[in-house]
Amino acid sequence: MQSIEDFNDRNVLVTGASSGIGRILCIQLARRGANVALVARREKELEVLRGEIESAGGSALVLPCDVADRGQVEATVSRVLDAWGHIDVLVNNAGYGRHLLFEEWELDDMERLIDVNVKGSIYFTKLLLPQMRERGDGCIVFIASAAGRIAMPEESVYSASKHAIVGLAEALGTELEDKGIYVATVCPGAFDTAFFPEDARDRLPPVVRLTMGDPNKLVEHIFKALAKGKRETTYPRLPAAGYVVRAIAPGLMRRLVKRFTLDAVARQK
Repeated sequence: MQSIEDFNDRNVLVTGASSGIGRILCIQLARRGANVALVARREKELEVLRGEIESAGGSALVLPCDVADRGQVEATVSRVLDAWGHIDVLVNNAGYGRHLLFEEWELDDMERLIDVNVKGSIYFTKLLLPQMRERGDGCIVFIASAAGRIAMPEESVYSASKHAIVGLAEALGTELEDKGIYVATVCPGAFDTAFFPEDARDRLPPVVRLTMGDPNKLVEHIFKALAKGKRETTYPRLPAAGYVVRAIAPGLMRRLVKRFTLDAVARQK
């Protein structure tokens, strides 16, 4: 598989399905004819989502799971393979962030964030890859972040986790591209979802708050990128311009990041 446009009758597993980008993805996948395995910790929210999908004529399977718990992931993968036989598309979307200075961040939460954002993706990929390799067909999508390409102050451990995902996806994609498995990385900018609660938004610089995107548009962009076979995509395009600046003039990029984050927040206080 070098790209994917037709999701009809495809079996798709989405982690972090109960809210935000993951929830919208699941609804849109079902509308495109996919059978969607809904993975998240919050079973009640997953049941509501399943009801919404099935009332619209779609097919969904609820799989409550803490992606940071290897045993739970193993049980979840066994359950979905027993039910459906195989997974065509894995979307590693589960993750969360914090908006704190490193010195303010509790170590326990740092560890939890790495477990969810990084280990969760590793677990599901490792366990679902063999059946893709056996068929010589499959797609693995990693939802990373623009913060995985440009490190952001007050998001140090989150940035570290997303840098890890970008690196994992790039290496894995190179390993698998000649084996029929398509690996794609999505690096979203800031979007209007529960990822940014009110207390976190208060800490964001005005330029970020004012330019927060519509997550529905992000999801549409993801489908277009997969149809074109893109290995990595950033949406909206503005952060991608920052990648170029960082590569050509890293000192300038560092000053700009500081100006529009730490200095902007300091001026608000």
